[in-house]
Amino acid sequence: MMTPKSGLFLTGSCVAAIAAVGSIFELSSGNPAWGTLGTAITLAASVPLTGFFFYAAVRDARANL
Repeated sequence: MMTPKSGLFLTGSCVAAIAAVGSIFELSSGNPAWGTLGTAITLAASVPLTGFFFYAAVRDARANL
């Protein structure tokens, strides 16, 4: 059963995944808007956050079955 808390975690996972994909495209373009360092930091932070938020959403949803 999905709760508001698990929905919030799932939203966070989606936003972090979108940030990761956007960072990859920005870095591959050769001229990132936030610079190479800022975009690389965003990518490095968003990849583990995607996994963490997704795991938290699944764990919360399973706890409320």
